[in-house]
Amino acid sequence: METASCSILHTLAFSNNTATATINNNHHLFLPPKTNPSFSSTFPRNFNFHGKPLQFNGFAAFSSPSSAQSQNPPQELAVLLEVDGVIMDAYRLGNRQAFNLAFQKLGLDCANWTEPVYSDLVRRSAGNEEKMLVLYFNRIGWPTSLPTSEKEPFVKSVLREKKNALEELMLKSLPLRPGVEDFIDDACNKGIPVIILTAYGRSGEKTARSIVEKLGDERLSKIKVVGNEEVEKSLYGQLVFGKGMSSSLDEQLAKEARKAASAEKQRIAEEVASLLKVSVNIDTSSSERLEKIVASLRAGAEIAEVPVCNCILVAGSKSGLAAAEQIGMPRVALRSSFTSRAEFPTANAIMDGFGGPDLTISKLCQKRWS
Repeated sequence: METASCSILHTLAFSNNTATATINNNHHLFLPPKTNPSFSSTFPRNFNFHGKPLQFNGFAAFSSPSSAQSQNPPQELAVLLEVDGVIMDAYRLGNRQAFNLAFQKLGLDCANWTEPVYSDLVRRSAGNEEKMLVLYFNRIGWPTSLPTSEKEPFVKSVLREKKNALEELMLKSLPLRPGVEDFIDDACNKGIPVIILTAYGRSGEKTARSIVEKLGDERLSKIKVVGNEEVEKSLYGQLVFGKGMSSSLDEQLAKEARKAASAEKQRIAEEVASLLKVSVNIDTSSSERLEKIVASLRAGAEIAEVPVCNCILVAGSKSGLAAAEQIGMPRVALRSSFTSRAEFPTANAIMDGFGGPDLTISKLCQKRWS
C-alpha cells in the first residue's frame, strides 16, 4: 500500500490537564506551560496558517511539511469518515422531513414538525426519537382513538414509517455535504486510505450505505466501506464479539466486570426505588454502543493497514469522538446544521465543513495532536 508522504500525528504523553490552543491569522499559538516535561521544545511556535480562526483542544504543534519531515520520516495516515453529519447533513434536512412524511402516511394531519419544533424536541430528548414522539404527543394530544395501552406500538409504527421515508429521501433528494467529494478525491490522489464507517449511526447501516453510494462507482472503487459485516470479520471484531475465535482472557474478564457493575447499579437503584415506591431501569445501552463504535474504529484501522494512532476520525457524533478518544485515535469534529452550537470537548479540532478555510487533507497532514 502506498504511504502518504506527509507529516503525521504522534501520540504525546501530555498531562490530564488538556491545553487549548487557538490559531488565528496573527499566527499565535498558546501552548502547554514550559514546566510540562513531556512537551518537546523542538516543535516550532510560529506557524503559517491562513484561514479563519479555528479552535484546537489538546493541540501540540503545527509545522510545515518540510520542517516536519526533517525531524521525522514520513509515516502512514488514514482518514475514517462517519456518515451522519459528515458525508451528508441528514439530521435537519432528512430526519425532520422523514417524520413529517411518516405522519402524513399514517393520517396524522395535525402532526407537523417545523424546524424550531424539531430542534426543541431533539434538545429535550437528547436525540432519542421515541422520547421525541412521546414529548410531542403529550403536548398536542394523542390520537383520540388510541387506547393508552397502545401508545408504545403506535410510537414504534411511526418510527418504522419514518425510517422507510428517510431511506427514500436519502436515495432521491438529499445532497452530500459540499466539498466532501473533493476531500475524498484529494486523499485518494495522495495515497491516503479513506474508510467510511456505516456500522453505527442514527440512520442505520442500510441508509448509510445508500448515502455512500451517492459518491459514485469510480470513487467507491478507491475507498473502503466498513459496516457490521466488516467489523465482525475483522480480527478485533472476532476477538470481542466471539465470531470465529474465542475472546482473550482479559477481554472476557473485562466484559464480565462491566456486566457485574451494571447489575450492581441496577440492584442498588431498585433498593432505593423500593423505598420511594417507584420503578427504575438503568440503561446500559450506551456502554454497549460505545463498544460497538470502538470495534468499528479498530476494524477501520485494520482494513486501512494503518496503526490506530495514525488514523484520523472525522466525526459528526459525540459518541464517535468518545470512542476514538478511548482508543487514542486523533479526531476532528465536523459541525453540521444541527450541531452548529454544540460543544465537542473530546475533539482535537473542530471544523465547520470541507474545503477552503475548513477541513482539507493538507491540513490533516500538517497537524500534530497530543
